[in-house]
Amino acid sequence: MDENARYQVLRNDEDQYSLWPADLAIPGGWHAVGKAGSKQECTDYVDEVWTDMRPRSLRS
Repeated sequence: MDENARYQVLRNDEDQYSLWPADLAIPGGWHAVGKAGSKQECTDYVDEVWTDMRPRSLRS
């Protein structure tokens, strides 16, 4: 990952998160959550909101 690049935060249907380069098309099965910025900003956001790492299907 390029520390100087701009990223966006993605989430899939299992409520798992990923950082993705902001200038690339979003891959199938993933959706933008509306957070974009530096790698650190996006990582901090994910650390704040992804408190249960289990996939949604295991939490149900």
